[in-house]
Amino acid sequence: MHHPLLLHSVSYAGLWGQAFLSVDDFLVKAASLGYDGIMLMAKRPHVSPLDYDPSQRAALRDRLRAANLHHNVLAGYCDLTAGLDRRDIPHKEIQLAYLTELCRLAHDLGIPVVRVFTGYEYPHASFPEQWNLVVATLAEAARRAGDFNITLGLQNHHDIGVGYEAMHDILHAIQSPHLKALYDAWAPALQGVDIETAAGRLGSHTIHTTIADYQLRPRYKYQPQLINYEPQTPAVIAVPMGEGFIDYQLFLRALHRSGFRGTIAYEMCSPLIGGGSLENLDRCAQRFLTWAAEAGLR
Repeated sequence: MHHPLLLHSVSYAGLWGQAFLSVDDFLVKAASLGYDGIMLMAKRPHVSPLDYDPSQRAALRDRLRAANLHHNVLAGYCDLTAGLDRRDIPHKEIQLAYLTELCRLAHDLGIPVVRVFTGYEYPHASFPEQWNLVVATLAEAARRAGDFNITLGLQNHHDIGVGYEAMHDILHAIQSPHLKALYDAWAPALQGVDIETAAGRLGSHTIHTTIADYQLRPRYKYQPQLINYEPQTPAVIAVPMGEGFIDYQLFLRALHRSGFRGTIAYEMCSPLIGGGSLENLDRCAQRFLTWAAEAGLR
């Protein structure tokens, strides 16, 4: 059950209090740690389509090859239901223009997969209307991705279609060879879903999955009139691989049994236990590779 292992550049993007590395420094970091490729954040401060002209794209493509980072994913950031409160603005076209430019960028960089999201659920339209908008937009985006020989990878992150049954419905509604799943364990684990069942349903559709391990921290709000505490939704904190509550070996075995043969990325995309220093990031990134070797993933 060997898979190419990727490091997500969001981990070193200066977000969530983490240390920042430039794109070039991140490439060196991922290669020196021993990763097979990267998941590259397609927005500032890393690689926005606005900032990379043809010569810069060619240079970055060459640097990826020189660093032996051959298994790469471009991580897009979209919200296909945004703007429903202002229907005079062509938000669907804006989203499609961004996704098209991501496909062009991925093509120029020699990266075959662009990560996409669905949309958050808003109060400005009914759920069926938002569902239909997501499906229609993804269908058109997949057709445009085909023009660049790019595959869109749908990650289970945003509200619409975040359940594994609903994601399966979206993929089957569109049925495009240029739209596949980037199915992760994080969402179903937090939802209390059986991750083995979920992975079994989507494994044959999945070409990539992103991994991060977490612990839950209980939260309480003081109610002075009761002289007591009201439980709140637990907070989530990232921890080194193998120290969290998600059974990734169970999840990955189920994905594999169902046909998954794709890439696996590690990310630090939330507050991280131990803080955001470069030393702690490196320690966690290296721990993932050790965990992966122990799990038989390489």
